[in-house]
Amino acid sequence: MPHLEPLPDAEDQIFDAVDNNWVDSHAPYWSRPFLKLSRMDRPIGTWLLLIPCWWGILLAANEKNNFGLESYDFWLLTACSVGAFLMRGAGCTWNDILDKDFDQRVTRTKSRPIPSGQVSISKALIWMFFQTLLAFIILLTFNTFSVIVATSSLFLVSIYPLAKRFTWWPQLFLGLTFNWGVLVGYSAVMEEISLTAILLYMAGVSWTLFYDTIYALQDLNDDIEVGVKSTARLFIKNIKFWLTIFFLIFWTLVGVVLFNSTLENNLVGIGASGLGILLLFMHLLYQVIRLDVSSQSSCLATFKSNRNAGLILVTILFVICFT
Repeated sequence: MPHLEPLPDAEDQIFDAVDNNWVDSHAPYWSRPFLKLSRMDRPIGTWLLLIPCWWGILLAANEKNNFGLESYDFWLLTACSVGAFLMRGAGCTWNDILDKDFDQRVTRTKSRPIPSGQVSISKALIWMFFQTLLAFIILLTFNTFSVIVATSSLFLVSIYPLAKRFTWWPQLFLGLTFNWGVLVGYSAVMEEISLTAILLYMAGVSWTLFYDTIYALQDLNDDIEVGVKSTARLFIKNIKFWLTIFFLIFWTLVGVVLFNSTLENNLVGIGASGLGILLLFMHLLYQVIRLDVSSQSSCLATFKSNRNAGLILVTILFVICFT
């Protein structure tokens, strides 16, 4: 079993927060516990929630429009950006409320606002409701079908933090939750959900299995002691084999979606998709190769690099919208 090297400590900064982040550097002192509760000092989670929304919008825009994006598509891209920021904060708040007893016993998480006593459960609940309400107000600008699709994800949002207690696959539950934005974004444009949208959603689920298994490696020793289940614990003896399986499923499904989306495009669009899918494969393979499972800093850096992996696909979908 690998022994993980600890991340460097800081006086007020939570372990996996961005160095010199705006919350620790510039936010009013009284607001910092609430902002940290929403992970605003760690923006990678917002990116990973937002990117699938952009995938869904751009895929639908490509299927609906002959060329380019309509003004409402740009509004959807912007609205999902704000909505992802708020819902990620609300989801993290809910997660920390449920996980407070576990977080107190894990080195990387014991300094979070709730287990450290900086925020009470009652104040955390109010903060969660406030963020959710703002996100819902933005959602009301979408069509009725996409509002129904979005609100139906609340069951997954509520159950995900509990998954680590009863299954070795909590990363699967996170994948089902975090990639729901594909369906929301797609339905906001098309007012329906197609097979390609479902395939892209399934691709995103596999992508989350890939990156969140890497993320879970940071807490491997503490999770074993506490009894928290994860795919990192389940597959630790063959971890890079399973990471490769997860990213190949993601990459293959993305290839199928892109092939279908570019069937009617010109050679420029087809070429851009081919080049993009090759870059995506190389990026994910490099992550597996460079990953040091015994180092928390390596696991965290590799996990964070998945923002770029997701943005590669965003770029591909954006390009084919204009070809």
